[in-house]
This record gives sequence, structure tokens and C-alpha cells, in this order.
Amino acid sequence: MDAKSVTVGIIANPISARDIRRVIARGANLQLTDRANMVLRILSGLAQGGVNHVLMMPERAGLQIHIQRGLHQIALEGMKMPTVEWINMPVASNAQDTVTAARKMRAEDVSAIVVLGGDGTHRLVVKECGNIPISGVSSGTNNAFPPLTEPTITGLATGLAVSGRIPPLHAFQANKLLEVTVNEKRDIALVDVAIVTERYIGARAVWRPQSLKELFVTFGDPSLIGLSSIAGLIQPLPRHTPYGLHIRFGDTDNAVFAVNAPLAPGLMTPVNIRDFEYIEPDRMLTPTTQQGSFALDGERELPFGEKDTVSITLKHDAFNTVDVPRSMTYAAEHGLLRQATAAQ
Repeated sequence: MDAKSVTVGIIANPISARDIRRVIARGANLQLTDRANMVLRILSGLAQGGVNHVLMMPERAGLQIHIQRGLHQIALEGMKMPTVEWINMPVASNAQDTVTAARKMRAEDVSAIVVLGGDGTHRLVVKECGNIPISGVSSGTNNAFPPLTEPTITGLATGLAVSGRIPPLHAFQANKLLEVTVNEKRDIALVDVAIVTERYIGARAVWRPQSLKELFVTFGDPSLIGLSSIAGLIQPLPRHTPYGLHIRFGDTDNAVFAVNAPLAPGLMTPVNIRDFEYIEPDRMLTPTTQQGSFALDGERELPFGEKDTVSITLKHDAFNTVDVPRSMTYAAEHGLLRQATAAQ
């Protein structure tokens, strides 16, 4: 593949990571300058990986100004960076900007999309990106889905992958998701689907354990935070196993045990567990709870009642991500970053 033909998209929505969990817990707000520096590190990695052109989502918070200043300074220092083009699109300064940008990037047939955000931002991109692989950089409140990798290395691995220097078998990883339907409406979650008692959307974010009725997860890592940490502390479930986990919550009368889980940054909360079971892929499940709301990756989205037809299905190999650790291992083993010296 000719590196000059490779375009990568970057979505960095400055309104992400501003939900109520940042108030009730102890999550820190990422400043614009910090976000801009993360983007600049991604761009540096992409350049070293062979990417010459980048499409970026526009915004009105000032992130673009910081990035342009950084690019100007880097150019004065003589460092190589991709050409950055800002997408021509309306800016609403909300989550819709992420959706619109992902659609535009898909229409432009970018080779990959690097996403700066948490679980919710990544979920919105996956809904719109089709077969385009994504790379995740953690900057949200709950970051269960995007792995904690340095932005420079994420950009480098993505560049090496999409420029064809790493074979797809080593560069990309298939991922699971949960498909949720309420009557004719369909939505997805990348990490977890919780059923809560409230039938209103409100502040969206879920953090009160007493409202939890059921939880479905694609993976559970005991070292992470958020609702999926409950699954990780009960039965650790790797990201790339073909099955998921279904948990039913109880009260003091019917719970078998309780687990003390980090539902948000700095917020450890005991949660009563009634029972749990594995979820097989492509098996349509009907929750036992008859009314409430579905919370997708930690945010209430879909209310439902007794007369609604609802289902949850685990989809395997649903979308692709750049496997940064495996890509970098391949690059090291095959000397992709070695350079000849005067002695050679």
C-alpha cells in the first residue's frame, strides 16, 4: 500500500468525560491543553508509522487552536508531521459531533479512526464506522474499552498497521459487542449493558448500586473501573474470549454474596449478587426485568416497559481495533523501526 494514499481520522470531542460521575466521584477533568498534547503525540506516531494525511473533527472549545499552534512549533523544529485537514461539518458542541464526524470519515473511506475519549465516545464511533478499524486512547470518565496505551505508541502502531507494514493478522483484533433491541429500535454497547429500575434518562450516568437489576458484559477486567468491574471481580473475562457474562443483582434477602466494586473513579461500592452465568454468542436473551431502562456502557439510553419487546444479543467479531501491543511486538521482531547507521 502506498503511504501517500493512507488517510487516518482522529476524533477528539472536548465535551466527552463531563458526566455526573466526575462530580460524585473523583475523576479529573482533562484540560484542553492536555487533550491537544495527546493529539499531537498521536500525530507524531502516525507520521513515524507512514501516515501523511489526517482528517480531524472540528470543535468550538479551542482544541483546534492549541493543535495548530503545536503543529506550527513542531514544523519550526523540523519534525515530520502529517497534513491535518479539519472536516467541513456543523458543530453542535455535543455528542452528535462525534457521530457526524464518524459518518464523514466513513464516507471518506479513511483507513482507521483514532478515538480520544472513554467508553461512550468509542461506542458512538463504532456505531457509525462500519468496517473501518479504530484505535482507542483513554481520556473519558470510565475507560474500560480503550486500553491504557501512550498516544504516541497508539499513533505509531496505527500508522504501521494501515500503511501495510504489519500484516492484518498481526495488526487488527476482532471485538465483541452487545446488541440491544426495544421493539424496532436497535442500539449497541461495547462493554456492558445494565438494566436499572429508573425509566427516565435524567443524568444518564449509572453509579447507584441500588438501581441495578441485571448486567450483561462483553468482558470483565478486575483492574478496571465501571460496571464491568463487577463482572471482573466475580469472574474475570478476557476481551477476546467468544462469550460474555450475565449477572443478576439482589437485595439482602436473596443475594448470595456482595462484591465491593469501583463503579466510578474513587467510588468503591458494595453490590449484592444474586447469580451469574455465561452468555453464548448470537443467542438472543430476554431479560427477567420487565420494566426499567437499558444503560449502554454506563449511560441510560433506552427505557422499556412490560408491553415492549426487548432482547440482548452478544455479537462476536463485530468490529475491528488496532492491536497496539501485538503490532509493536511485530514491529520490533521484524526490525520495522531500525535505521541504517554510518557504520553499515
